[in-house]
Amino acid sequence: MPSGPSTAARTPFVLLVVLLLGGGLITLLLLNSALNQGSFKLRDLKNRTTELTDQEQALQRDVDDRSAPDALERRARELGMVPGGSPAFLDPDGTVRGKPSKASSPEPDPAPTATDTPPPAPPVALPVTPPASPPPAGSAPQNTAPDATAPDAITPDAAAPDAPTTSAPATTVPDPTTSGR
Repeated sequence: MPSGPSTAARTPFVLLVVLLLGGGLITLLLLNSALNQGSFKLRDLKNRTTELTDQEQALQRDVDDRSAPDALERRARELGMVPGGSPAFLDPDGTVRGKPSKASSPEPDPAPTATDTPPPAPPVALPVTPPASPPPAGSAPQNTAPDATAPDAITPDAAAPDAPTTSAPATTVPDPTTSGR
């Protein structure tokens, strides 16, 4: 048998397989290069994001430091501002409550001495203990908390009669049998 025709038929098939394998390898090489380039770009972007986040946090700390009450007061005094006097309030019926006063430059405070005493602390409301037995079924509940509007109650407003009256928010005391959560 002649060997010529069978080898001639195999040659195009072998060339096709070699071209497909070579093309596949070149495609994989290009794809791998593109993925590596993308991963480098991703790493650079993550580093940039970290730097920008750190910068943002530093700027936020700077804003927080500048907006603190003591920093605002210091900068206001540098600009020549002074604390306002006592305000007056208008009631809904048109009457003026309080006595306004003009803002004036405060005198510098002398250096504190050992004999100076701090101002007294405002009164603290103590929790009220519940009654030993529950009230009868048909009776109205009794309020055992002291009345803040009673004339004998001591309030910070008692010392300054011209100052406007403000009411503190009511606090509730959880029942001792509950966890308070």
